[in-house]
Amino acid sequence: MNNRFSFSVLLFFFVFSFCTSKARKPNVIFILADDLGYNELGSYGQKKIRTPHLDQLAKEGMRFTRNYSGNAVCAPSRCVLMTGKHPGHAFIRNNGEIKPEGQRPIPLNELTMAEVFKKEGYTTGAFGKWGLGSPGTEGDPMNQGFDRFFGYNCQRHAHSYYPDYLWSDRERVPLQNNPPVPGHASLAKGADPQDPKSYEIFKGEDFSSDRINEQALKFIKKNKDKPFFLYYPTLIPHVALHVPDEELKPYLKLKWNDPPFTRSQGYGYTPHFTPRAAYAAMITRMDRYIGNVVKLIDQLGLTNDTIVIFTSDNGTTHLKLEVDYDFFNSVGKLRGLKGSLYEGGIRVPLIAKWPGRVQSGSVSDQRTGFEDWMITLHDLIDARTPLVAKHDGYSLAPSLLGKATSKRPPLYREFSGYGGQQAVWMGKWKGIRQKMIRKGNNHDPLKIELFDLSTDESESDDLATKHLDVVNKIKDIMEKEHTPSQYFPIKVID
Repeated sequence: MNNRFSFSVLLFFFVFSFCTSKARKPNVIFILADDLGYNELGSYGQKKIRTPHLDQLAKEGMRFTRNYSGNAVCAPSRCVLMTGKHPGHAFIRNNGEIKPEGQRPIPLNELTMAEVFKKEGYTTGAFGKWGLGSPGTEGDPMNQGFDRFFGYNCQRHAHSYYPDYLWSDRERVPLQNNPPVPGHASLAKGADPQDPKSYEIFKGEDFSSDRINEQALKFIKKNKDKPFFLYYPTLIPHVALHVPDEELKPYLKLKWNDPPFTRSQGYGYTPHFTPRAAYAAMITRMDRYIGNVVKLIDQLGLTNDTIVIFTSDNGTTHLKLEVDYDFFNSVGKLRGLKGSLYEGGIRVPLIAKWPGRVQSGSVSDQRTGFEDWMITLHDLIDARTPLVAKHDGYSLAPSLLGKATSKRPPLYREFSGYGGQQAVWMGKWKGIRQKMIRKGNNHDPLKIELFDLSTDESESDDLATKHLDVVNKIKDIMEKEHTPSQYFPIKVID
């Protein structure tokens, strides 16, 4: 009798343990680079910048070739990602400063990705740059579904990698070893721009991205026994060109022709003696941070239970004197840079890894957008709570899991900045409007250019006059998907 009872107890615990281990939901780590171009990773064709950890991630996961960020600059792109609404419906559609610190906040009634995870019992953390609401406002990350936040609330504050404080949840934490170093500054009066010592004033001791990476790793360790969502919007490689000297040294040995960025024209970020080496070193530093995260996941035995996603919030910056995008071939043959809805400003890398579920070494030409990730992750974690909030996403789960997929609806983008723009991707076609709010020069603000991306990725041959039927379909989509915004108007279509 005792033996039978003991056996029953052991069987119960075995079944219980098996069921609970099978029932564990996967962890999700979503890493967002800042201003990283389409061709700035080795796995996407980069030849000069070393990114071994991200290249390995691509070998172990799926690499996407037609992925589009939420918008052409920081805040509106992140809003699309966090809320699952494309820019014609999203609350934030351009960068908007709030003094003394922060950007225009997303409202409390917006459902965020973090809140979706919270409903499923996840612990949530954000580490890096937020940009969707000043401290204490409705848009504060601690009011938008995150249990833990460490980093910069404000995008403007994040222009310096050597600040005198960061935010830890709702508390300002001083970085006492920094001067601080301004994100925008000039050489001292009378300084010799050809003397490397003139640039020493732009170096600090406490590199903020180191602190952010440390806190992200602590979050993983603390929550290793339960499902977690880690949002990691790293600052890199957004200028200013700040990077520790030890990261710079390997690139200095290459002896590139690397003239100093002196900020002599009075605009841009802080000067740097070797800007090409600095930019490459920043991306390699970011790659190392991501390697730290992946290595820790492996050490904790969480690899098979963790979905890792990497992408960028928009394309490479247009500040050529600081970031020589031609030297690095940052966007390849794509047209446009940050701030533009041409391909180079918005088509960005995307890598997804989930061992045993996402085929290693695979490549997908599925067209994807940031609005897709809320519904995609909702499906991948097999969420119990239906996603009833309005969203514009298309689930990428079938593509990731190697299942049959339906035809993706057209992708829509609008941007009230940089002259006002709209764009639609429909099958092989892309229609784009530019200069919609620019005055003068007799430009037609509603003119649509049409490109066949299957044969013309550089968007060099406008086929609008040859395919008026396609142009009219795209025009209808532009009208249907745009809703007027009080804060970010495009008056010609509002």
